[in-house]
Amino acid sequence: MNTLLANTFLKNILIVISFSLLAACGEQQQQQVIHQAQAIESSDECHLCGMLITNFAGPKGELYRKDRADKVHKFCSTRDMFSFYLDPENRRNVTTIYVHDMSKMPWDEPNDGYFIDARTAWFVTGSEKTGAMGKTLASFSKQTDAQAFAVEFGGEVLEFNQVKQESLM
Repeated sequence: MNTLLANTFLKNILIVISFSLLAACGEQQQQQVIHQAQAIESSDECHLCGMLITNFAGPKGELYRKDRADKVHKFCSTRDMFSFYLDPENRRNVTTIYVHDMSKMPWDEPNDGYFIDARTAWFVTGSEKTGAMGKTLASFSKQTDAQAFAVEFGGEVLEFNQVKQESLM
C-alpha cells in the first residue's frame, strides 16, 4: 500500500511539474509575441527628446520595459536610446531592445523591416555619420559590417555591453 501511495504521489508531482513547464513556455511565447519591433510611424515622437522620429536619418531604437510590457518606447537615434537605457533604473527594467541593422539599408532611409536585437548587435561610435541628435551609434548585425563602416567613416567598433555614457559623446 505504501508503494502505491508513493507512486501516486510521484505521478502527481510529475504532472504538476509538467503543467508548470508548459505554462512557463506559454508565458515566454506570449512575451515574444508582445515584444516584437514595431514600425515607426510618421507621427511617432522620441521617448527621450520628443522629436519626430522619421524626420531624421540614421538608425533608430526601440525597447520594452518590464513595468510596461504592452508599450514600446521608440527613439529617434541609437544615441537617445542608449542615453535612456544606460540609466541604472531603466537598464534593470528593460526586457527587449531593438536597433536598425544598417548593413541592410541606406543611412538616410532606415527600414523597419530590419530591426535586430540590440544585445547581439555591433556598434560604431565616433563616426562622421550623424543622426537626430548629432553623433550617434551605427548598429550592425555583423561585426565585419561594423568594421567596414568604421574604416570608411571612422569610429570604434563596440559590442552592446561595451557601450557606456562616454561612447555617446
